[in-house]
Amino acid sequence: MKKFAALAAVATLATLAAPAAFAAESSQSVRAATDAAAGSVAVNAGKMLYTSNGSRVAAIYRVTAEGNPQVILNGKLVTVPASTLSDVNGKVTTSLSKAELGRAQ
Repeated sequence: MKKFAALAAVATLATLAAPAAFAAESSQSVRAATDAAAGSVAVNAGKMLYTSNGSRVAAIYRVTAEGNPQVILNGKLVTVPASTLSDVNGKVTTSLSKAELGRAQ
């Protein structure tokens, strides 16, 4: 019975540590994919804009003549620099955080 209790304790600890390790690994792989992506990104109104950690920012409202997508964030029209964009698994992704976009003028 003591062996079973010890095995159960080890299994419980392993499941508690695994999500944190997976989250860190997942975040690093998304960031690496974002950094590795190069070239122009197909940006269209209506597509969702994501941050490099995979969080949704907002739907792209429109695209400027220069190719910069614009989103409505906290009631403000925010222009996202095209130089921060990449395509990660078919998703339009910016290297800026949602907080950084919210501070944009």
